[in-house]
Amino acid sequence: QVQLVESGGGLVEAGVSLRLSCAASGGTFSSFDIAWFRQAPGKEREFVAAVSRSGGLTIYGDSVKRRFTISRDNAKNTVYLQMNSLKPGDTAVYYCAVRSSTVVVSRSPYMYDYWGQGTQVTVSS
Repeated sequence: QVQLVESGGGLVEAGVSLRLSCAASGGTFSSFDIAWFRQAPGKEREFVAAVSRSGGLTIYGDSVKRRFTISRDNAKNTVYLQMNSLKPGDTAVYYCAVRSSTVVVSRSPYMYDYWGQGTQVTVSS
């Protein structure tokens, strides 16, 4: 059983940066693809970013490209989401999720097996 714990969320003003962390326990961290998703009130869960098990491949949602960066530290069993130039539209609960690595890093939430409890990010204008 894999357990994921997100941290780093908070209330910030537009334009600032924030870094989220997701610490994993259980399973073999280096064998997982890892993703961040977010969900705002009344909206569907949205893909934010994902990273392959080696860290060599990263993909991003269109709304966060060039502002957000996903990275992982396999030695610390932790994945990060660096969020720059935050906008009010980034307000959401952010979740990390993992799946056993395959050939393709997925954007679909249905392909991920384990989820964290989420961390709230609120960006004020």
